[in-house]
Amino acid sequence: MKEIEVVIDTEEIAEFFYNELVKRGFVPSEYELEELADITFDYLLEKCIIDEEAEPDQD
Repeated sequence: MKEIEVVIDTEEIAEFFYNELVKRGFVPSEYELEELADITFDYLLEKCIIDEEAEPDQD
């Protein structure tokens, strides 16, 4: 199987959830969105869809 590099950004996940929830009539708080993004990221890790890599130090 070919391996591809995918970058998952929890801020992008939170923005996606916000837009989708607003379309459906919900208005989530920033805290709720961050939690949803973190849960989604953890789910992708648990299902081995992604691997977590540490970000390089930015000094």
